[in-house]
This record gives sequence, C-alpha cells and structure tokens, in this order.
Amino acid sequence: MSWTGFKKSLNRAGTTVLQKTGQIERTIDREFADEESKYRAFEKECQALQRDAKQYQDAMRSMTTTQARLAETIETFYGAADRTSDGAMASHAFKSAVEELDGGIQRELARRSLSYNHHGTPRKMNAYFPVVNEHIAKRNKKLLDFDAARSKLRKTIEKPSEDPTKLPKAQQEHDETKEVFELMNDQLISELPQLLDLRIPYFDPSFEAMIRMQCKFAEEGYEKMSAVQRYFADNVRDDYAAGQLDAQVEAVLQEMRELSICGAN
Repeated sequence: MSWTGFKKSLNRAGTTVLQKTGQIERTIDREFADEESKYRAFEKECQALQRDAKQYQDAMRSMTTTQARLAETIETFYGAADRTSDGAMASHAFKSAVEELDGGIQRELARRSLSYNHHGTPRKMNAYFPVVNEHIAKRNKKLLDFDAARSKLRKTIEKPSEDPTKLPKAQQEHDETKEVFELMNDQLISELPQLLDLRIPYFDPSFEAMIRMQCKFAEEGYEKMSAVQRYFADNVRDDYAAGQLDAQVEAVLQEMRELSICGAN
C-alpha cells in the first residue's frame, strides 16, 4: 500500500470511529440500502444454489455407481446358487441394465460439466459477486470521505478561520468528494436492480436442462427396469402389490431361525 493509500485508510478509520461516537454525521441512503439488501439476498441464494447443484450431481453419480455395485453383488449371490435359474437370469439382466444406466449418467454429467449445466451456471454467476462487492466497498469508502469533508466544511463555516484559503479548500474538498460518491452511488442504485432482473433469463436454460436430464434418467431407468421384470414369474408383481412378498421373506427367515446355527440357544 502506498503512503497516500495508507493515509486515506487511516483517515477513514478515524471517520468511522467519530461516526460511532456521534461526532460526525453518517449519511443514510435508504434507496441504496434497499437495493443492496436485495443484492445480498441474491448473492446468498446463488452461493447456496452452487453448493446444492454440486451435491445434486455428486448424489446422481454416487447413486448410479452404488447401484452398479449392488447389482454386481446380487449377481454373485444368484450365480453361486444356480446360474440357469430365473433369479440368476434376472440378476444378470439387472446388472447389465444398471451398468448401462451408470455409464449413461456419468457421460451425461461429464458432458454437462464441460458445457452449460446447472452446476457451472451458478458458479459463473458467483464469479461476478467479488467484482460487484469491490464496487460496493469503494462506494462505502467514498461515502466516508464525503461525510468527513462535509463535517470539515460545516466546522469551518461555524468557526471561521483567519486563513482566507481554508474555507474555499474545504468547500472544494466537499464538492469533489460529493461528486465522486454520488457518481458511484447512482451507478450502483441503477445497475444492481438490472443485475437481479437478469437472473431469470440467465438461469432459465439451466433449469430446463436439469429437468430434461431428470426426465431422461427416469425414462431410461423405467425402460431398462421394465425389461428386467420379464425374467420374474407373472405372479410376482401381483404378490408385491398385495404385500405377500414380505410374508414370503418372513417365512424364509423363520426357516433360518429353525436351523441350529441360527437358533437363540
């Protein structure tokens, strides 16, 4: 930091302290405060959206990968018993189906991660916030300069100095700091609402892409799982709907409990 910058920072820190003690009047701009509040809410929502979008993609990848491992284990169980049974054939078909689903969703997520996707979209939007925040920080610094110059001018007017150049200098400093502050302040008041208005057309394509991907995943999953169902007996679906499959499982568990090695004693 240069010596000039250091002196400015020191003066602004002093102005802040004097404002807190009520010795220098603080400018309150309700219009800017309202626009900044809306912007801060938008910033917070975008950051949360980026985190949630990443968690969503990670969950999709994890779900299909875990399902593929589950299918492999199920096939091992059935294959060890009887590779020619209906269950073994169904488990093999299930494994093939989920592997195709897993490969498809991984490719789709990778493709969208490299292009336009619901995870990259908020990330790109969030990249603008540090730039906007820097403008707001500069505006706040210029406000401190203006408040300090205004206080200095008022004191000079209330207690005239014998130095005839002191009042014109204070007036000039006041006018210059006011002009700089109002320029930055007006720009933010004008452009912050414009930034927020652009969020809907910006996120619309990404939101639609996410819905399309979910529909594609659901449709392909239903199609492939329906193909696996043909390996089961016709009565299995009816037994499942009637809640009889749970009873069948409980009956098998009872047979296990009757084995000596599974008994309580």
